[in-house]
Amino acid sequence: MKGSKILLTMLKEYDVEYVFGLPGETTLPLYVDWLEFRDVGHVMFRDERNACFAADGYARVSYKPGVCEAPSAGVAHILPAIVEAYASSLPMIAITTDTPLHLEKRNMLTGINQTALFTGITKETLTVLRSQDIPFTIRRAFRLATCGKPGPVHIRIPVNVLEEDVEVSDLYAQKEFTKYPGHRFTAEEDMIMKAVELLLSSEKPVIVCGQGVLYSQAWDEIIELAELLNIPVGTTITGKGSFPETHPLSIGVIGSRGGTSFSNEILKNAELVFYIGCNTDYAATNSWTLPPKDTKIIHLDISEAEVGNNLKTEVSLIGDAKTTLKLMIKILKTKIGKGTVRSRLIEELKEMKAMFEEKIAPHITSNEHPPNPIKIIKTLEKLLPKNHILTCDAGISAIYTAAFLKIKEAGRKILFNYSMGALGYAIPAAIGAYLAKPKSTIIALTGDGSFGFTVGEFETITRLNANVKIILFNNQSYGWIRASILFKYGPKYFETDFKNIDYTKIAEGFGLNTSKLEDPKEVERKLKELIKYEGPMLLEIPALPEDKLTPPVPSWIEEAKKIGIKFIY
Repeated sequence: MKGSKILLTMLKEYDVEYVFGLPGETTLPLYVDWLEFRDVGHVMFRDERNACFAADGYARVSYKPGVCEAPSAGVAHILPAIVEAYASSLPMIAITTDTPLHLEKRNMLTGINQTALFTGITKETLTVLRSQDIPFTIRRAFRLATCGKPGPVHIRIPVNVLEEDVEVSDLYAQKEFTKYPGHRFTAEEDMIMKAVELLLSSEKPVIVCGQGVLYSQAWDEIIELAELLNIPVGTTITGKGSFPETHPLSIGVIGSRGGTSFSNEILKNAELVFYIGCNTDYAATNSWTLPPKDTKIIHLDISEAEVGNNLKTEVSLIGDAKTTLKLMIKILKTKIGKGTVRSRLIEELKEMKAMFEEKIAPHITSNEHPPNPIKIIKTLEKLLPKNHILTCDAGISAIYTAAFLKIKEAGRKILFNYSMGALGYAIPAAIGAYLAKPKSTIIALTGDGSFGFTVGEFETITRLNANVKIILFNNQSYGWIRASILFKYGPKYFETDFKNIDYTKIAEGFGLNTSKLEDPKEVERKLKELIKYEGPMLLEIPALPEDKLTPPVPSWIEEAKKIGIKFIY
């Protein structure tokens, strides 16, 4: 069996539905065998970076490692998406082909030290020197990607290895690693007991869920724990979906990316914070100012590198969120009845939430032009069907969705790439999400800044006839950068603005149905039309840049108040 056929057979053994990539000279032997191999699908993209982001979207929605591939000529193109996967702890298998390694120092066209490129941004980079080693390498890659703290693994296969014809007898998979988490382990029971005692004795505790809760699929346990103890629950921007935000105990997203005056005030006044599956990064803690330094901390995470890394902890719990919380709940049930504590705290929470919603209500009903992004997001929230998935680019799309769109059912409903926040994520991620969940309503929220990174994938969408909807906020600029400049250096803008472009005409050229919002009173009708349309469609919406209408970023809000710029927080 040739190396290329061995590779395809092993991917089939690992239940891989799709590989995202595009052809190149070093992948030709693989593609020739793929032509007759129907058990593993291939999705061609127009750019390797976008193919890798599609694998990211597929992985987040399917709970299977995303698999992407790139030829040697395009190997560097996937690096931005691999960096995001590594920073996000996302399971991914990145397969790159290469020129024969014995020619590596002889200036072979497209040859480069791929191992050096991927070292430091993957859990491991593996080079296959013999085709008979492919099964071993694939098993190792899937095991590494899905276990412990998950992440991307790189596999480098020279073209001559794909062409080798050898006997092979170990074409089998370790099936438990076809999905993530591959294996679950539980934190020490003695430490869980200490955490239980702290939770029971605290008068003002808060739970904060990071993306690890979604990876662990621990939302049922979060709901049960919160209701058992009457504890308010917030999430980070990437952990959004860990807890239903229509639940009376929800405070929504916290921190500097998606946090609001309401949620951050709750966190500020907490006596104890229980972080679950959260790396307590810059955004989640508002530059490590929330919660205050004297707040007691319990931290549960799969990674020993993250527990107590940024905040001093009273109790450190290292283990899988779902299994650890199951044991914690079991212990708690021997000590307390459901909903028997902290009724006063819950009443205060209810009052604060009502005051906050009253404060933002005028923004929702406003008919100002360009339309207020809250109006768009809250109308979208009202219209979304149950089986929806949103993908969001950094900027207006992500910050308003994180802060103001309420997730009604727990689970992975919204995809953010906010570990790195590179532009151009939402559209390819939406394609990956569509292939993982083709019966869901998939909506990509993007901006004109991201458009230039991903416009080629409009052809991919129409070629697949993917039922992907696109909302494009057009503020004719890199608006987030404009605000970052203004609030730190004053209005010293440089290279931030675009000329006026009609994005609907470009989308129509690729075969998408299109619409444009010109009257704020038409918001609901236009969004209904978008959601109900069967097939790919783009809706362009004008927007003010972030230096003209300040989104909920705490450090910006203080500056906006001083210089009299309208803000939402």
